[in-house]
Amino acid sequence: MNEPDFSNTRIAIIGLGLMGGSLALALHEKGYVLLGCDQDTDMLGHIAQKNLFAGLSTVPGEVMPEAEVVILATPVNTILELINQLPDLHPGSPIVIDLGSTKSDILRAMKKMPGRFDPLGGHPMCGKEKPGFENAEPGIFQGAAFAFTPLKRTSENARSFAEQMCAAVGAQALWLDAETHDRWCAATSHLPYLVASALAGSTPGQVKPLAGRGFRSSTRIAATPPEIMLDVLETNRESILAQLGDFKQLLEHYENLLSCGDYEALKDMLARSSVNQREISANRGDE
Repeated sequence: MNEPDFSNTRIAIIGLGLMGGSLALALHEKGYVLLGCDQDTDMLGHIAQKNLFAGLSTVPGEVMPEAEVVILATPVNTILELINQLPDLHPGSPIVIDLGSTKSDILRAMKKMPGRFDPLGGHPMCGKEKPGFENAEPGIFQGAAFAFTPLKRTSENARSFAEQMCAAVGAQALWLDAETHDRWCAATSHLPYLVASALAGSTPGQVKPLAGRGFRSSTRIAATPPEIMLDVLETNRESILAQLGDFKQLLEHYENLLSCGDYEALKDMLARSSVNQREISANRGDE
């Protein structure tokens, strides 16, 4: 059976910050027809000069009705609000994909959408700490995993679009359930943010002359705007707390070994962590 052709599909991207903007740039390069929406009027004026979009607005309801695919690329709590508003914003039956960093709350909201909508959870596993369209780049997805969390009602048409979108931007589709996604992201993304933030916050300012690449790479994601991360921490609280508990236990073990001078045991633990880091990070295109 032939795969559906989405090349002329009209795609509305709601939220043109780092992720929405990067997706727009990448899809534009492949010739997709794009509609865009963001509340930042100054930024929209800048974007309009790039001729990326067939239509731009600060009001979602002005671009959504024209779209066959709606991509929600705002912070998580705003995504939840938009999902609730969609029945009043779009009269048709679009595919609806979000780019939120947590999935369980979003999928629960998607389940309540009227049957005419075709929803699918999504989360590209890439990014950087500098937000905004001015930092968007089309190559950000290259080689990265793009997680998709389908509902039972998600159609094969929506799945096909997701796969083709991934291929267009150079990402690798990864299909999993929302709970697994949130648990894994708590370990690989959300806890690391808290650890980086704690390290940055506990480092005295007078050490700045000796803060080299190691410190900068270890604390880089702490520069992510807190208003973005608060939504993530709120909507994935239980999984993050579980990972935080495991991390604290291991950190206390390091402390105890160092305190009692058991350097052989400490060396063994550090070696195991080094191997684990290499195995988990191997062959990642976004590193």
